[in-house]
Amino acid sequence: MDTLYPLTLARNGYDSSTYNRGVETRPLRRDAEENRRRTVEAAREVFAARGLSATLNDVAHHAGVGVGTVYRRFPDKEALAVEVYAAELAEIRAMAEQAAGAPDPFAALAGFLEAALGRAAANRGLLELMRANPFDAGALAAARTGITEAVGELIRRARRDGTLRADFTVDDLPAVAAMVHALIVTDADWRRFLAIVVDGLRAR
Repeated sequence: MDTLYPLTLARNGYDSSTYNRGVETRPLRRDAEENRRRTVEAAREVFAARGLSATLNDVAHHAGVGVGTVYRRFPDKEALAVEVYAAELAEIRAMAEQAAGAPDPFAALAGFLEAALGRAAANRGLLELMRANPFDAGALAAARTGITEAVGELIRRARRDGTLRADFTVDDLPAVAAMVHALIVTDADWRRFLAIVVDGLRAR
């Protein structure tokens, strides 16, 4: 019966590949896209709340899909993190590049720090990426390098302008982010403490 069924379809003018596409493939494509959307949205929420130590199992459970479904679309956690954070890191780099062209470099640096850390304050995964990239290579590493270069130029301009203390470098930024993270988890007013830090960075 299984062998004769395709022959019966052919005799009646049906193309088997068209039949398969109509009955099987199109619904699967819709299901796959929906699962992908649910996975990415779940990853945004899980990484924001728990950080990048969360696993693909955690994401799958939050999305309500099987972990095999997640792995079919994203081979590892870095690939999923790229989908979640690459565009946001690019926006933060653009913020730093724009700030580097401002007429008051110190004010631009202070404004950038508050804006960038403000975006990360409610997103633990983003804050972890800004502090230290947990992935060895790839798009996220390149994006973070771009941010570091842009902020480094902003810092150098503020030092040349004489408004930023001479011993502050881009390598000190992870410590500032770590301070903000520590304040966030204790529900302290991180913006007030950041203002105190920024005031201490001003050249006297």
